[in-house]
Amino acid sequence: MQTKPISPAMSNPDIVAELGRRFKEYRLSNSLTQKEVADKAGLSLVTLRQFENGKSYNINMGNFLALLRTVGCLEQVNDLLPEVPVSAYVMDRIMQKKPKRIRHGK
Repeated sequence: MQTKPISPAMSNPDIVAELGRRFKEYRLSNSLTQKEVADKAGLSLVTLRQFENGKSYNINMGNFLALLRTVGCLEQVNDLLPEVPVSAYVMDRIMQKKPKRIRHGK
């Protein structure tokens, strides 16, 4: 099944629906039943079925992270919101304050 790319033009419910469809593909590729995933993630079977069918009922960030963990995709959360890089100006200020040498008292 070909998934459509998530774009800024999509509504939040459309994005949730697309993520639900994608999650189902990951679950199937891991040979997991809906019941196995629901049990591992601590969700009801109904909640998981609704999510996979494009409904956002009862899916909060905690539930979503638990689902990602069940299919081995939790590490990919880092790609969603990477650390903000330090600007050159801030880095220069840090380097200026860095001690040039260390002296210990006698």
